Amino acid sequence: MKALVFKGPGQKDLVDCPMPVIKESTDVIVKMVKSTICGTDLHILKGDVPEVTPGRILGHEGIGIVEEVGSSVISFKKGDKVLISCITSCGKCSNCKKQLYAHCSDGGWILGHLIDGTQAEYVRIPHGDNSLYPLPPDINEEGAVMLSDILPTGFEIGVLNGKVSPGDTVAIVGAGPIGFAALLTAQFFAPSKIIMIDVDQERLELSKSFGATDIINSGAGNAVEAVKKIVGEQGVDVAIEAVGIPATFDICQKILKPGAHLANVGVHGKPVELHIEELWIRNVTITMGLVCTNTTPMLLKNVESKRLQPEKLITHRFDFKDMIRAYEVFGNAAKEKALKVIINFN
Repeated sequence: MKALVFKGPGQKDLVDCPMPVIKESTDVIVKMVKSTICGTDLHILKGDVPEVTPGRILGHEGIGIVEEVGSSVISFKKGDKVLISCITSCGKCSNCKKQLYAHCSDGGWILGHLIDGTQAEYVRIPHGDNSLYPLPPDINEEGAVMLSDILPTGFEIGVLNGKVSPGDTVAIVGAGPIGFAALLTAQFFAPSKIIMIDVDQERLELSKSFGATDIINSGAGNAVEAVKKIVGEQGVDVAIEAVGIPATFDICQKILKPGAHLANVGVHGKPVELHIEELWIRNVTITMGLVCTNTTPMLLKNVESKRLQPEKLITHRFDFKDMIRAYEVFGNAAKEKALKVIINFN
């Protein structure tokens, strides 16, 4: 089969690889139908995730058709169409019992990280009963791909950890895919304002059509002052960091009102400066984490009902044979005007 393989920092290639096989009785082999590229894949290629070794097939998102099941699998059979979760969970360990699936003792984020991933014609999914979701026959397939990672990540680590509540003022720093996922799902809780902050004016303008009430171009002036002109000098109730660089985290910690929440979603490759000398007295909460995907069933129902339409985030589509070009486009998102890409395995 063909697969997109990490060859070392800055190196990748579409090459022939052996077909995956059942290794444990709980495994499922899935024939891929659609996948995508994540910002985390770009972090791996930059060398920010050193535990990913050369030869690893990348990718942790997508939908597909069950090709083969292990003898212990009871929820799926050959021919079923499934959503692949970015998080693998055994469902039995102490962390899984607490819905901390990201820290499963025999799983977590392993696809495209510690084991071969979904940017291949076939993929092995450990603990298939707990790591796959049946797809309704009439669901938008491209929208469903967004449920592998970005929708639950933006919702759980951004919106839920940020404790967005009715009437809140919310600032989302970063108008990329995760920022848009937080924007879409924050609206479940009817905040009074959702302010999008970014340096890309086109993405900011697009965010208004997705529900942002205000936009701020942080490259055109002082974003902190601009936020306070909108919500008042005290600041916002919730700040969601959706980039993963020191500058965006700094904006977030400077716009928190007393009692506010800072929900860090971005993947940081460098340390940030925490101004605890200013924050300790303000009774703020700072959270961060890796998505657990415990909200995926709920989000799936909202996509099925069209209450959520994450397929609108897709700007580019590629056949799998053009995977290298897809990475070039996604890796140069501002230049290419890319938000999310879809990879079709036709």
